[in-house]
Amino acid sequence: MTENKVAIVISSTRTPRVGDKVAQFVQAVLAEHDTSGNPTLSLVDVADYKLPVYDEPVLPSMVPAKAQFSHEHSKAWSAAMLEFSGYIFVTPEYNYGIPGSTKNAIDYLYHEVQGKPALIVSYGIYGGLLASDALKQTLEGMKLLLCSTRVALPFYGGAGPDLFAAAGNGVIGDDTLALWTTDKKESIIKGFEELKEKLLVTVSQPEVSGSVA
Repeated sequence: MTENKVAIVISSTRTPRVGDKVAQFVQAVLAEHDTSGNPTLSLVDVADYKLPVYDEPVLPSMVPAKAQFSHEHSKAWSAAMLEFSGYIFVTPEYNYGIPGSTKNAIDYLYHEVQGKPALIVSYGIYGGLLASDALKQTLEGMKLLLCSTRVALPFYGGAGPDLFAAAGNGVIGDDTLALWTTDKKESIIKGFEELKEKLLVTVSQPEVSGSVA
């Protein structure tokens, strides 16, 4: 495991989508806030791994102690997430809950992320609060160390032009960007500082790998 390396996980896989721009906004806020380069921040895009609905013949919790992954997409995703010492999960809200792409990506994981700190950033009409709640429950069940601060990014005007621009064209509207910059930057920074504190106190775990056939 590489120390002091945090993944900003883009979990939306839709086309078009705004999730990558939301993650880039978070990264830019944190880069401006903390110029030390420790921890390093890297964007990790679930869409790059082309994950089907979980299709392994073994349970993720069995890898690597009792079983191994058989598919290349599983091995690649497992190896990528294992490299990080902490995570910022960026998720939209679909139909009052967590998107299938977010949950499916997490369903491939267990020992790769267990015991590591994580910050949740959600976005949606009202900030994606229900998706945030669902993701919190899942990650806590998997024994990640969640930050108490959870960032919720609402679109300006609710179900208005900025929401439709995000959903239809994959862009963050100027009014929404101004809203997040004014009202949400402090929350992003607070959550990040909590994440950094957890990184400092996290007990080192033996390296595991779910990517060896």
